[in-house]
Amino acid sequence: MIGWLATAVFASSYLFRRPPMLRMIQAEAAFLWVIYGVAIDAVPVVVANLIVAGAALYSSFAQRRTEGGSEGPTQWATLGVGSATGSERGERNVKAMATAPRPIPLEAMNSQK
Repeated sequence: MIGWLATAVFASSYLFRRPPMLRMIQAEAAFLWVIYGVAIDAVPVVVANLIVAGAALYSSFAQRRTEGGSEGPTQWATLGVGSATGSERGERNVKAMATAPRPIPLEAMNSQK
């Protein structure tokens, strides 16, 4: 029964669009597989899924740390990019990241008057 639950949790991870959430769900599924491996006394299943869970958790938290370390809020936008000749054949969507500028302190604005 636990193996089927692990399979369902892992498969449901693909329904999440945000990569950190997808990785967290995959880590949870891997921990369920670890429990399953212990229950059936299968060391390779336990070891493989401990590695998967560790990698999923590490990459999830490492991504949050790098995204959260910028000076302003980070926002992702999808941009339409055309080819150099301007034809529609080369058009594709590209993800771009922009960091919002920090606001100017009110004191600095008042001192310039």
